[in-house]
Amino acid sequence: MLGISTQALFGQLLLGLINGSFYALLCLGLAVIFGLLNIINFAHGALYMMGAFVAYLLGAYLGLDYWSSLILVPIIVGAFGMLIESTMLKQLAQLPHLYGLLLTFGLALIIQGVFQNFFGSSGMPYAIPKVLMGGYNLGFMYLPVYRAWVVVFSIVVCIATWIVIDFTKLGSYLRAATENPTLVRAFGINVPRMITLTYGFGVGLAALAGVLSAPINQVRPLMGADLIVVVFAIVVIGGMGSIIGSIITGFALGVVEGLTKVFYPEASNTVVFVIMAIVLLVRPQGLFGRTL
Repeated sequence: MLGISTQALFGQLLLGLINGSFYALLCLGLAVIFGLLNIINFAHGALYMMGAFVAYLLGAYLGLDYWSSLILVPIIVGAFGMLIESTMLKQLAQLPHLYGLLLTFGLALIIQGVFQNFFGSSGMPYAIPKVLMGGYNLGFMYLPVYRAWVVVFSIVVCIATWIVIDFTKLGSYLRAATENPTLVRAFGINVPRMITLTYGFGVGLAALAGVLSAPINQVRPLMGADLIVVVFAIVVIGGMGSIIGSIITGFALGVVEGLTKVFYPEASNTVVFVIMAIVLLVRPQGLFGRTL
């Protein structure tokens, strides 16, 4: 196959699925925040990085293991996100989207700068839990257990989130609160609190991706900045605010990026943006976005 070994091909497919897992979780968080709150959250990459750092610090200073961090980190970083929404973003609720984007972009630079000042730019290792170490030789490729866990766990989280938002009463309340908050208040629902919790949930998904990424990509202040532009491109391709679109395009474009590294490595860093340009020309609302 064009001089490419089967092992190299499946290795890149696995790498693409792993990157797709991170893309899908981050895109999902962005889609939840934009689709339900109409906030373009440019701080998402910095909060993803914060998730990895909080997991590292919990392990280094409190001795908490990976499994504890997987539960606690999304809650801690999500609470920080709720603080951001309730003290800053809420003040911009009636203004155009550009103001929220500029605020979150500034917050991203501040958060990134703080961590870079305290920890430097070099990466710090984060250990894979013992139960997920090692791998299996499948004959055509070697499958590391931790990487397989990341893919499966990400799929489960993404599907569960999609089901909750699109098919439950809670999800219907969330969607209604963004479209007609006055009517939802009439049912005795605290809309501002719901909006704050939703933003915290979206941020928590980014932090969860950070914990999953830490053992693979190390913990670095710039790890979020490396991903966020690609993630926004994927969100645009899937359709801004589309939950299922973010999940499918996140995984799919991770695989496309991985295969591009096999067949045409020079284009691997730009293939997502080329696809974005084509999609915008053919279908401006994105593949799964609603026609305005």
